[in-house]
Amino acid sequence: MILVRPPQGPDEPAWRRLWAAYLDFYGMTVPPKATEHTWSRILDPAGPMFGRIAVLESAMVGFTICVVHESTWSVNPTCYLEDLFVDPAARRAGLGRAPLDDLVRLGSQNGWSSLYWHTRADNTPARKLYDRYIQADEFVRYRLALPPKVSNQFGSSN
Repeated sequence: MILVRPPQGPDEPAWRRLWAAYLDFYGMTVPPKATEHTWSRILDPAGPMFGRIAVLESAMVGFTICVVHESTWSVNPTCYLEDLFVDPAARRAGLGRAPLDDLVRLGSQNGWSSLYWHTRADNTPARKLYDRYIQADEFVRYRLALPPKVSNQFGSSN
């Protein structure tokens, strides 16, 4: 049976192993400080970011990381599923569906207006799963990297 639950402090080594595999899948490098900050934010019950982990036979086999935020199109908050990863060795056992089903359940319980996510266009296995929930929409994503924050001559930030 697949259990999806909030992460706990002792889960960190297993989460870091999956996080590294997730970043490798996307060909990304994240500074260690960002990884540490992400872990602390998903453990903080007062923050808008939260994580969930999927456990199979006492082993962590997947995770989701989400951000709940306000929306201009609804009075209820919406949830952005920023990261979803399942260990490739454990796939095809319903492990992708379990974290998504968990988020749908949480959304219903917490009154979210919607749950949304994106993936690479060529991520065919994930898209097959996602298409079972909803078809991709017509929106195109733009991502602009911003320069680091700098101080002006008066000592305040821009």
